[in-house]
Amino acid sequence: MTGTPTVYDVAERSGVSIATVSRVYRNPDSVRSSTRERVLAAARELGYVPSGNARGLASRSTGVLGLCFPDYADPAADTDDDDAAMLYSDQIIRGMERAARRHGYALLIAASLKGGPENLVAKVAGRVDGFAVMARTVPTEELQVISRRRPVVMLAGPREGTDPLDHLDHIEVANEDGQRELTGHLLEDHGIRRPAYIGTVEESPDVEARFRGFLDACRDAGVEVAGEPAVRVGMMTQAEGARAAALLCERPGGRPDALVFANDQMAVGALHELERRGLKVPEDIVVTGFDGIPLSRLVRPALTTVRQPMVRMGEEAADLLVQRLSDRCTGDPVSRVLPVSVARRASCGCGEGQVQL
Repeated sequence: MTGTPTVYDVAERSGVSIATVSRVYRNPDSVRSSTRERVLAAARELGYVPSGNARGLASRSTGVLGLCFPDYADPAADTDDDDAAMLYSDQIIRGMERAARRHGYALLIAASLKGGPENLVAKVAGRVDGFAVMARTVPTEELQVISRRRPVVMLAGPREGTDPLDHLDHIEVANEDGQRELTGHLLEDHGIRRPAYIGTVEESPDVEARFRGFLDACRDAGVEVAGEPAVRVGMMTQAEGARAAALLCERPGGRPDALVFANDQMAVGALHELERRGLKVPEDIVVTGFDGIPLSRLVRPALTTVRQPMVRMGEEAADLLVQRLSDRCTGDPVSRVLPVSVARRASCGCGEGQVQL
């Protein structure tokens, strides 16, 4: 290695994600002790100094791209397998960092729940050539100002014709189609008649789209469900998934025959809670998720889910920003919808087959 060591070098040397390295320095108690020590040891070996990292990145003549999103790290997902602990945001980071390096750019990440979304913008807007941001995590007024000076790519959520940010490039996945296909599979192939959808109280365009797909599939199958999720959680973590499963198991009138979660993290938490209660999956109750994080295939029973191309989303965001910066992409805003796929596994009573959408 030549030059000043970066966060990327530490991540590669210690075998963890860039987000994990960031959390070791920003919030060390949120990282498993063995992982923390491995990261710190790699940093010592490389001579990495975190206080100078941002300045080092910003001074590169090749430029810097930024990624801005709220950090919803799930401590319960930290396992002995670092790949298994990779969550949604980590996968996007991996893809965007990979593409940024390919184009000769560095990546500056702002991920925090503290200080609010304005704080996220302050961390990246003045130090990058362009940046990607998760939909509805940064105030519209802030993005309107920033997008007049540098390219911005919105990640996730549908493009809306009346949206004041409709002039921005946009990358999303087929959330509604994926959830409709998965729910339809439960209703048509497994005879589910009392499904319960578990979402979030936070405004999430992706989760809203998934719930619409759930409702569409139920309507098409003639299954009556409420127009609201059965449970709304504060954060989509394993702990909240376990809590939702407990509530629904004790629901007056009997428990549902399927728990349809808006993401994999909650579904994994539910599997643990159901096992604690002595309930068998899928014999007593079916459980499904959404995202396709590595942990979903490693839990037992393996989780039926909708796989979205998280790494590819990050790669395409970086590619699009570089195209805008080099004037190879001009004119109307780009809107891309990436395909998803349904992974039919043991938690719904299937094997490992996969249906492409």
